[in-house]
Amino acid sequence: MKFTIERAVLLKALSRVQSVVERRNTIPILSNVRIEAGDGLLGLNATDMDLDVVDQVAAGVETPGATTAPAHTLYDIVRKLPDGSQIEFDSGEDGQLAIRSGRSRFTLTCLPTDEFPVMSGGDLPHSFSLPAAQIRGLIDRTRFAISTEETRYYLNGIYLHAAERDGTPVLRAVATDGHRLASVEGPLPAGAGDMPGIIVPRKAVSELHRLIEETIEDVSVELSETKIRFSFDSVILTSKLIDGTFPDYERVIPSGNDKELIVQCRPFAEAVDRVSAISSEKSRAVKLSLNPGVLVLSASSPDQGSATEELEIDYDGEAIEIGFNSRYLLDITGQIEGDTARFTLADAASPTILSEIDDSSALYVLMPMRV
Repeated sequence: MKFTIERAVLLKALSRVQSVVERRNTIPILSNVRIEAGDGLLGLNATDMDLDVVDQVAAGVETPGATTAPAHTLYDIVRKLPDGSQIEFDSGEDGQLAIRSGRSRFTLTCLPTDEFPVMSGGDLPHSFSLPAAQIRGLIDRTRFAISTEETRYYLNGIYLHAAERDGTPVLRAVATDGHRLASVEGPLPAGAGDMPGIIVPRKAVSELHRLIEETIEDVSVELSETKIRFSFDSVILTSKLIDGTFPDYERVIPSGNDKELIVQCRPFAEAVDRVSAISSEKSRAVKLSLNPGVLVLSASSPDQGSATEELEIDYDGEAIEIGFNSRYLLDITGQIEGDTARFTLADAASPTILSEIDDSSALYVLMPMRV
């Protein structure tokens, strides 16, 4: 195999695939990226057996062929070469990959391509397309609530499914860690009506979020009950799905909350952030004391002292004191794009609903804590 490619083109493609590769691998081939050259194209493929990313770029191919090379080492080499340089790759039969650029020479030890695992097989019967902006919105506004607790593995991803709201079909993404829940929906695309409910793993969510950051094209989605594939630009991302049952999240969304608090989102978040500086590192607790027209935020710590801040609010219900984890409050208010946020409360021990005044597509549930 022999080809020449411009540094910036290769660097962008390598950056897309190499982050899938774990730094520590017990299986040597999983540390490598598969490189295949032919017909004026260079294909790069990396996988960790659960997640697989493929990218294709133009290259000057002299001799077609394929090999595998250490992903992170190759990325570092290309990254450190000068801007605008041309890089020549040449793999012989000695299991070595020679890299030349200007006066720089590198030789990498390769592994056979037949050892490289293939994830592309299997039937994916459900397919539809989504605007990249809609996928970004679904991910951005829910992924903060994905659980990191490995024992409840079925919460370690985003639950994506077809649902209905007020008789209108929607595509809904839900994530929860047991302390907070994020539910965001958008129009249901054609072809998604009969899709099964699936749980997309946290790592796949992070990689997809990174890869579609700049794309403006529609994203093609294909899925089965065990696997999902996203295709856009020149990239194909394939991931196994979490094999588990997502809990009946609608049961934890309270329907009887009768107290409504309206806050200016940014001043509220800034006040929570200031007051929480004094709260203990472990609990991060902030207390909200509500009275008609006035909200007092407070936090205290045996080691640090205490803090209070007063805000004008829109509230005319009975007085109530309720505590929340300040980081969870900031995570949720950070997703609200409008100026105002609505809290719907019942009492100090019941879940609270947070939503945006002007946008009904997103809903957040937050469990209170004792303070």
